[in-house]
Amino acid sequence: MTTRRARGRPPAVLVLPALLGLAFLLVPLGGLLVRTPWSELPGRVAGPEVGEALRLSLVCASLATVGCLVLGVPLAWLLARTDLPGRGLLRALVTVPLVLPPVVGGVALLAVLGRRGLVGQHLDAWFGISLPFTTAGVVVAEAFVAMPFLVIAVEGALRAADPRFEEAAATLGASRWLTFRRVTLPTIAPGVMAGAVLCWARALGEFGATITFAGNFPGETTTMPLAVYLALETEPEAATVLSVVLLVVSVGVLAGLRDRWVGGAP
Repeated sequence: MTTRRARGRPPAVLVLPALLGLAFLLVPLGGLLVRTPWSELPGRVAGPEVGEALRLSLVCASLATVGCLVLGVPLAWLLARTDLPGRGLLRALVTVPLVLPPVVGGVALLAVLGRRGLVGQHLDAWFGISLPFTTAGVVVAEAFVAMPFLVIAVEGALRAADPRFEEAAATLGASRWLTFRRVTLPTIAPGVMAGAVLCWARALGEFGATITFAGNFPGETTTMPLAVYLALETEPEAATVLSVVLLVVSVGVLAGLRDRWVGGAP
């Protein structure tokens, strides 16, 4: 009873700021729903442009998330479980895309992976691979801006995990790789899921780095955020409809995975 009472009755001084914060986040979304021309929604959603942009957004965000998992989980383990010199600076650099303007991220990607970039020129000359202004470029741009969300979540889960289970596995003769696969990963699975969901949601909504590095070519690089931006310049109502579609998809995925990425918390 004491625990329930403490959880159910927050300090009065926190109630008003909490309500204002909730209103600040929800009122704009409510305004978007109010201004949506619902009678035009089915026709616009059924259009080929919307379907193509939505499909491209979902595919690219999912591929970017897979790439972030492959690279980000080991990076988080390196930051959380090793005594690597300069680890604090490395952690700060990993989180730079969180505060870096996405357009700057796109320019940075062009400087490295563009056809005349530090790495891109060799990819083009040796292998005929050109990433800018392609669907692959969309995936790269989304992964660049979204990976810090995954790394932060997984690193936090690793730091919170009890290392005694890993130590026990080591004393029983398990290799470090076996311990990581059979003990560490299952232990931090909720953190990995949380990071993956946040990473996917961030990738789905990415705009600045995408349009800078991958451009805007319908059917190839025009994701839903880019389609919203283009529609806003000519048809504000169409932009509102596209925004609602993107909102519904994002909320649906986050709500559907809620019990997993928050560990089943009520």
